[in-house]
Amino acid sequence: MTAAFTPITDRRAIHFTTGAPSLQPRKLLLVDDHELVRYGVKACYTELQGVPLQWIEASSLQDALEIYPREEPIDAVLLDLNLADCRGLQGLRQFVHAHPAARVAIFSATQDEFVVRQARALGAVGYVPKGAVASELRDMLSALLWPQGAPQTRTMASSHALFPRFPSSALYDRVAELGPRHLEIMEMVLSGCTNQEISDEMRLALGTVKNYVSSLLLALDVKSRSHLVSLFR
Repeated sequence: MTAAFTPITDRRAIHFTTGAPSLQPRKLLLVDDHELVRYGVKACYTELQGVPLQWIEASSLQDALEIYPREEPIDAVLLDLNLADCRGLQGLRQFVHAHPAARVAIFSATQDEFVVRQARALGAVGYVPKGAVASELRDMLSALLWPQGAPQTRTMASSHALFPRFPSSALYDRVAELGPRHLEIMEMVLSGCTNQEISDEMRLALGTVKNYVSSLLLALDVKSRSHLVSLFR
């Protein structure tokens, strides 16, 4: 008896593996209100460590807050320090509050140790200067995406890679000793907010805000709000 032979007509049933399996792309949300900046970053960094990068864009904080949950999982967020709809580090505070699990790094041309320390205290996982040279920016993005080490190196990312150091001063050292709530309130004071506006925004009693501001002035050894603002201009 001759055994029946059934030819395979559906070639999709046969799988051949050639080379290494393709790596899943890493997804980043880039929040910047300058289209040229977004275009340049996307064009320069299409892959890292052989892993493709998928860039998602937002031109405002509100757009970013809405896009993040819709596009999850997102591996990292690059958030511009100054956007049209938020002031300074308030954007970081709002984003971290809305999405506590997000890995948010500040993306800014500001090279100020005080701002870096503030960002870190408010929950940023990194600070990426826009003025960094290409090789430095690649290292920072790698450290941001792979804090436990890139696929080919598995070397733990250093804190210096995520938070570069800029010139400091005795005043900035005193700022570094402040708690997160004091830093939030100081950021709002520096943005020109009144005690009442801070009270409304942070949902604190007006008397509590006044106490925070007084202790802030005392800790930094300044005489008034205007004196504090003048030191950081």
